[in-house]
Amino acid sequence: MAPSTKVQLEKQDRERDAAFNKAMHGNSAQAKGGIRAMFTKDPNAKKAAVDEYFKHWDNKSAREETEETRAQRISEYATLTRQYYNLATDIYEYGWGQSFHFCRYSLGESFYQAIARHEHYLAHQIGIKEGMKVLDVGCGVGGPAREIAKFTGAHVTGLNNNDYQIERATHYAAKEGLSSQLTFVKGDFMQMDFPDNSFDAVYAIEATVHAPKLAGVYGEIHRVLKPGGVFGVYEWLMTDDYDGNNLEHREIRLGIEQGNGISNMVKVSEGLEAMREAGFELLHHEDLAERPDPIPWYWPLAGEWKYLQSIWDAPTIVRMTWWGRGIAHGAAALLEAAGMAPKGTKKTADSLAKAADCLVAGGEKHLFTPMYLMVGKKAAQS
Repeated sequence: MAPSTKVQLEKQDRERDAAFNKAMHGNSAQAKGGIRAMFTKDPNAKKAAVDEYFKHWDNKSAREETEETRAQRISEYATLTRQYYNLATDIYEYGWGQSFHFCRYSLGESFYQAIARHEHYLAHQIGIKEGMKVLDVGCGVGGPAREIAKFTGAHVTGLNNNDYQIERATHYAAKEGLSSQLTFVKGDFMQMDFPDNSFDAVYAIEATVHAPKLAGVYGEIHRVLKPGGVFGVYEWLMTDDYDGNNLEHREIRLGIEQGNGISNMVKVSEGLEAMREAGFELLHHEDLAERPDPIPWYWPLAGEWKYLQSIWDAPTIVRMTWWGRGIAHGAAALLEAAGMAPKGTKKTADSLAKAADCLVAGGEKHLFTPMYLMVGKKAAQS
């Protein structure tokens, strides 16, 4: 394909995405809280997003899954991920906050303290310092970027393929007076628009799992990282205990993928090989989920009250319990029937709930980790 043709097609794709974002979300990026934003969507656009996303999953169980169905999802990873976050972003903010990731927990530490510490730890691991130019790959609504910018004093550029999340991230940065320190841009992390050697450091927090091939996104990160720069990632991976021939294992993996917009989750050994294939010298790698912590990473999803560390965390946990989900999903069904919530709200919530159950099962059985830490360095120029 000629370069001019490629540029024109990319321009058309971005104009299409922007038009769909405007049609579906309107001005809800400025809404306070996920619930208020959730119920202000255009119903026709919401239905289109639901249909586009769930065509990859409806009537495709783990028992019937084939290489062809997985290949189809992989080939459409960009659309699949974009539509997933069109549907799930407001629910994430309602249930979890503005940092869409898991973390480790310590005794006496509140939920949001633990989330922030997990972000600080990654920034520390890759040596982010004041004044550095840093890239956040798959930045969500900018929660980690804001925290790391405040923690380190660095300038953070957030890359995201979802227009709605970029709008919300930009809105939150302005509210916190961080607009001069944060930039959020649209782009596909498999083919970034940044020049070679652009950033002093790069990080990704539970985002590159959406890539069709980890070596591809890691290769792009390697390209835009300056010589001698460091990349750190918390990766979602199936552990090497995962057996693709075991139906229960496949059901857990597929449930996680469906409820999280993932086309192709792979095992730890494949993640490590992808880092090496991309050209990184591995400085450190470790499954942080296997640390002997007193509280498991998945406890909020399981709604285990015995691990509650602060009364202020109770609302988050209530929303994660089976009865809390049941109340919320029942309300969504009633609001849909009354025409007060867009069609597909309950279906999306149900899919996320199934994913939560599969994430807990994957954690309990040591089949899955959301925090496999890999730190790689790009060679300095000779």
